[in-house]
Parts: sequence; C-alpha cells; structure tokens
Amino acid sequence: MSGLRARQKADRHRRIIEAAAELFREAGYEGAKIEAIAAQAEVSVGTIYNYYENKGDILGAIVSLEVNEVLNAGQGVVARPPANVGDALDTLVGIYIEHSLHYLSKEMWRQAMAISTQLPDSPFGQAYTALDRALTEQIRALIARLQALGLVRQDIDGAALGELIFNNMNMMFIEFVKRDAARIAELRTAIRRQNRILVAAIGV
Repeated sequence: MSGLRARQKADRHRRIIEAAAELFREAGYEGAKIEAIAAQAEVSVGTIYNYYENKGDILGAIVSLEVNEVLNAGQGVVARPPANVGDALDTLVGIYIEHSLHYLSKEMWRQAMAISTQLPDSPFGQAYTALDRALTEQIRALIARLQALGLVRQDIDGAALGELIFNNMNMMFIEFVKRDAARIAELRTAIRRQNRILVAAIGV
C-alpha cells in the first residue's frame, strides 16, 4: 500500500506542477490563483496547501524540476565529454540554456530571481542558491574531467574556473531574462564568444 500511496502522491505533485506552470505562463505569476491551479490539476485547494505553503513554493518546485532535469542531462556530458574543450563547455552550457524556458517563462524566472533576492534566507531562497551551487559544481566537475583527460592544463585552478564560467553564464542569463525580445540563439552566441577567450587560455 505504501508504494501505491507514494505513486499517488507523486502523481498529484506532477499534476499540480504542470497545472501551475501552464497557468503561470498564461495568466502570469500574480494572475494565477491557487483555486485555478487546483481545478486544473484536479485536486482540492487543501491538497495543494498540504504540499506547498504558497505560490512561491510552487514556483520553487518548478525551478527545481527545471534545474534537476538539466543536471541529469549534464551528467552524460561530464562522464563522456567531447574531445574538444570548447565543444565540451558549449555542450554542457547549451543543455542549461536550451532547457531554460521549458517549464518557466521569462516572467516566471524574473519572479523566482526576485523572491530569491528579497528573501535569501527563506526556504525558497536557500533552495534557489543550492540549485545554483549544483550547476556550478557540475561545471567544475566537467573541468576536472577535462583535466584528467589531458585536455585542460593541470596548473589551472579548475574549481575557480568552474565558478567563473557559471557566474558569467548566470549574469548573461539574467540579462537575457530581463528582455522579452532576447532570443536563446543570441544568448548562446554571446556565451560562446566569451568562453572562447577562456578556452584559448586553458587548453593544452
């Protein structure tokens, strides 16, 4: 019975997240009501509040879903990276960027960033920071893997380099999210252009 209950709970979570993501996109974060999310997910309002305290917690769950999916996809790149450093970085960063608007709109990202900035010590803020750290750690792991393969200089501080790559990508992603007219292809091109400088400096 416990297995059945776990599956039912996971199904309710999934329906709530999918309904919320759709309504946040359609009505905007502020415009989407918990009652509407419950109706679309075919659960009671009480069920939603059993899992989440407020809409911010639901948004946080959507962000976590987004980031965890790209982290899982990125594991394959770290394990078996392309033999060219530039291609390896571009492949991993590409997974992050190309998937970034799968569940979240730019407006949803702006809301998530605002909450994490305004309430950094809240559960949402701490979870958002932890996700950023996880992405940073994956980039650092890729650098370490490329060093182990002899593709990146051994004297390079791989941990610091991973932080640098993430921080630059994150800053550019924030600028991308700010402008509705900005396109993913433009962001990818800009990141590649800047990462070429690093690749030229770190390659063997």
